[in-house]
Amino acid sequence: MKLGIVGLPNVGKSTLFNALTSAKVDAENYPFCTIEPNVGIVPVPDERLNKLAHLMKPEKITPATVEFVDIAGLVKGASKGEGLGNKFLSHIREVEAIVHVVRCFEDENVTHVEGKIDPVRDIEIITLELMLADLDIVDKRLSKIEKMLKSDKSYEKEINILKEIKNTIEKELPLKNLNLNEEELNIIKGLNLLSLKPVLYVCNVSEDDLIKGDENSYVKEVKEYAKKENSSVMVISAKIESEIAQLDKSEKETFLEELNIKESGLDKLIKVSYDLLGLMSFLTAGPKEVRAWTIKKATKAPQAAGKVHSDMERGFIRAEVINYKDLLECEGYTRAKEKGLIRSEGKDYVMQDGDVVVFRFNV
Repeated sequence: MKLGIVGLPNVGKSTLFNALTSAKVDAENYPFCTIEPNVGIVPVPDERLNKLAHLMKPEKITPATVEFVDIAGLVKGASKGEGLGNKFLSHIREVEAIVHVVRCFEDENVTHVEGKIDPVRDIEIITLELMLADLDIVDKRLSKIEKMLKSDKSYEKEINILKEIKNTIEKELPLKNLNLNEEELNIIKGLNLLSLKPVLYVCNVSEDDLIKGDENSYVKEVKEYAKKENSSVMVISAKIESEIAQLDKSEKETFLEELNIKESGLDKLIKVSYDLLGLMSFLTAGPKEVRAWTIKKATKAPQAAGKVHSDMERGFIRAEVINYKDLLECEGYTRAKEKGLIRSEGKDYVMQDGDVVVFRFNV
């Protein structure tokens, strides 16, 4: 899973990125301090792995991972090259979802590129820049394939879709309102349009607001805005996350308890992102390795096997499946087999979150 962190300058993006990845990236109080997209690979917190590892005593534990890409602060006119412009927009095209950090805190020591705090205006600036960048991509593609249409009528459907997208962007309306079907989305998939990517709005609030648990007026505005476009919203304090990132596990738990916070922002962000993209994890567990694998919900067993190795999908015979809770209760595979809890599933089996699987294959 690859997520791009975007937002205006000085909204807390790089501070959040540093906290999430424990990376050493500049997070100074001026625009464009993030000159290259910074990438951090973060393990997905999963207590099931530790419990299975306690049982299996494996040589290693391998969690699923999330890749965060921190993109320099965009400004009004970025799609036309303002600030550092299109250089950064091109990096966002590679991600599966956009994490849009919105400033929802007052601090006279941190300047705002637009002069004052207004989260909805900030969101609309970034959203419009992404749409304008898409318009440029669509225009270039249309120019190319309209010439080819004379000799190849197969481009007609794509041209019609692109014209509809162009018209929608020019009216400054969300592309998601088009409700494109799966076939239409596949036709334009290669363009990687930014405006079609799922968005998670992250409201960056002050320490006090997060600890109190109160929604300030800025957060309420963001939630109201997101509701209209059916996007997800979560609240975080980048400052608190940066403090948590410097602690070891036991100190982190104590710190969270003292602040009366149930889980870190990283844990929440990954959970919300999984839901946003319709993802889940299945597990493999043995003496060599206990591992989590990320797949789309509704993935069938052969395709899940392909995540482990392409040969497993090609030569798939069956999947031997047990829920991780049942495996733990039985204290291993031997007793689980005796109790008949390990099921033999075929090619049509739809994987479930928390399945522990052994794939049988022959190539």
